This record gives sequence, structure tokens and C-alpha cells, in this order.
Amino acid sequence: MKEKLIKKINDREIIAGVVGLGYVGLPLAVEKAKAGFKTIGFDVQSSKVNMVNSGHNYIGDVVDTDLTELVGSGMLSATNDFSFIKDVDFVAICVPTPLDEHQEPDISYVKNSATAISKYLKPGTMVVLESTTYPGTTEELVQPILEKGSGLKCGQDFFLGFSPERVDPGNLIYKTKNTPKVVGAVGKDAAEIISAMYRAVLDGEVYTVSSPAVAEMEKILENTYRNINIGLVNELGRLCHEMGISIWEVIEAAKTKPYGFQPFYPGPGLGGHCIPLDPYYLTWKAREYGFHTTLIENSMVINDSQPEYCVERAMHILNRHKKAINGAKILMLGVSYKNDIDDYRESPAIRVIKELRKVGADVEYYDPWVSEFKDMYGQSGKSIDELTPEIVAVYDLVMITAAHHNVDYDMVQKNAKAIFDTKNVMSMVKDRDNIEVL
Repeated sequence: MKEKLIKKINDREIIAGVVGLGYVGLPLAVEKAKAGFKTIGFDVQSSKVNMVNSGHNYIGDVVDTDLTELVGSGMLSATNDFSFIKDVDFVAICVPTPLDEHQEPDISYVKNSATAISKYLKPGTMVVLESTTYPGTTEELVQPILEKGSGLKCGQDFFLGFSPERVDPGNLIYKTKNTPKVVGAVGKDAAEIISAMYRAVLDGEVYTVSSPAVAEMEKILENTYRNINIGLVNELGRLCHEMGISIWEVIEAAKTKPYGFQPFYPGPGLGGHCIPLDPYYLTWKAREYGFHTTLIENSMVINDSQPEYCVERAMHILNRHKKAINGAKILMLGVSYKNDIDDYRESPAIRVIKELRKVGADVEYYDPWVSEFKDMYGQSGKSIDELTPEIVAVYDLVMITAAHHNVDYDMVQKNAKAIFDTKNVMSMVKDRDNIEVL
């Protein structure tokens, strides 16, 4: 069966499926279709299905014309009818894996997707989980669901693997197409077949590991590494502030070392779909083994408290201007979790807004990328329409919480009463008397 499937892959006779048409799933579906595989996208949200089928792009990393052409040619379509799983030979699960209210993994989307797939799974199908999760999910959760629902045997009748998504929204160099892929599968045959499929679609290296658990842990390592190092610079940033030293200048100096140092930067907290969440998956799973991930948990405490620290700093800035934070008019510049994108998932800026409102501040925001937001906790906001000198001058404090490039920071500096820059975007402004940097 292995040789037959690999031949079908090379001959582009495979029909591909992608479950979940978000930031990970839609770009992957587009790349599969561009590589010559007829592709069906599955999503429970009818709005996304309708947008895809009408050729309307809603993901920044997808080229509008690519989507329009692929849909028009019949190479890509979308549906919320999971019975069409019976028509696909390869299906990638790209659904959210958020944390619940107790900061524990919510794998309900993975469970529901696996259950839906199992009802229509046919012999010879390749199933790959791409959603970030704790080590063991593929074999301990997904495999039993697929086997029970389909009556098929993993490794004998169908092939199962894990290949972590590595999407970095807004990255101008590395996209889905050229980012290296890691594959871990249940059995050697599955690893070879699934790897062959990714090699047929992507330009980046496909690196095969010995099991899904290794691939799952690898993904957790990637983002825990960043979480810990960001926690380090956030803590050092607080210390440097007390000592009257610029952490930003310290980092720039450290960057001159050509080996043994990688720069990370402080900020108002962690955001996005991976870095703030993945360590929680690992610490949750570690408890099953009676293991305490002390270093990881300490970095999470630092990063999670960064929004409150920013509010504390804002309070001191306002005090120096003889203004109480209760009732102060504050303008936030940027609510997306990183610069120049419209993605505000787990955005620390939104956490800062929440904390400011708690202490009575009157908060508004301007973001040319995010016209409005609503987070999972019910908090919402709408961007002011424009940023003019007259508007900036109204506020007691301007807080910069996203380093967008399409904001006139010189104008902001000239008209703001006080500025708290948490991203160091005002570093090139000459007159810095009204600026305080995180």
C-alpha cells in the first residue's frame, strides 16, 4: 500500500482535505491546491466556507489572486459537510487548541474533528494532526477515536501522524510554502507516506522523527524556548528600569557578540496562537508524571504579569504629570499581538486595556490593522477612526503597544502630553522629553 500511495502522491492523484480554515488551515489548503492536488477545506463556520467558495480571502498570508484562481479552477473548495471526508486521501487537522478558564488544554476541537473524520474514514487515508498540543495527543486521543469510529486499524488500514504547524503571521520571508516541516507518525510506513505528501507540496525541508510524541514535544520546545527567553528580558527590563539602565541599549550591545547570544525583547506581554499557550500544555502534561517544570512556570508568571506591570508604569508616568490614573484619558496605539498584522489572538495589549479599565482609566485605541476586537472573555473595543494632532493632544497618555509601521510616530511625539513606549518604536525620534520607554 505504501508504494501505491507514494506513486499516487507523485502523480497528483491524491485528493487532499484540511479541517479548519483559519490562519494555519487556509494557507495549507492553498499550497496543496497550488501543488496540483485537488483540495477540500472543512470548517464548521459557514461564514468561512462561504468566503472561500466565493474566492474571498480573509487570511493575510494568503495571496488574494491565488485563492480566486484556485477556487475558480475547481482545485479548491470548502464545505461544512464532513461526509466529503470519504472523498479525500489525505486530511490535515488544523483546528484551535486554546486554554480553558482554568488554564488547561481545551482539546475539544481536536476531539470533535477526529470524531467527524472517523465516521467517513476509508482505507488508505492519511490523517495528520497539525494543531499544537501536548505530547501524546495523536496516539492517546486521536488514534483511538479514529479506530473506534471507523472500525479501521491504524498502521494497517489508515496512516496517522503529527506535523506541527509553524505559521508566523506577517513574516515576510517564511511562509507555509518554504518553512521546514517536522513529521512524526505511527509506524515507519506512515512516516514515509506522510513525508512524501509534504515534500510534494512544500519547498522547505521535511524532517522525519521517530514518533508523533517527539514531533509534539518538538513544537512545545520551540515556543517554550521563546517564552523563557522573553521572560528573561522582561524581568531584566524591570531591573534595568530600577537601575536607570536602558534594557534596549543593553540588548543592542549584546547583539554584537557573533555567537552564543540570540536577542529577545521586552514588551507588554505575550500574544499570538502559540507562545502564550504552549508552555501550559507542557506543564499540564508534566503533572501526570509528578514533574514540576519550575523554570518554565517562572517565566510564565513573569510574562503573564507584564500587562499589570505596564499599568503600574503608566500610573507613575501620570503621577509625574499630576494626573491620577482614575479618570485619565489614555490612547493605546495597537491592539494586534505583533506589528503589521490584523491578528489579536491572546494580545497583551487587550490585557493592558482590561487592567487600565479596572483602575478607572478611560481607554480608547487606534490600530490601522484592527478596526474592532472581541476577545474570548467578552471584552470588546473599536478603533478610533483616525490619528490626527488634535486627537492625540486630547489624551493624558499615549501608550504604544504594537510596533506598526504605518503610524506617524513623529506626529504623535509632537502632540502627545506623555508617551509610554512599550515597543521602543520611538527610538529614532529626536525630541524624547515626553517619552518613557519600557
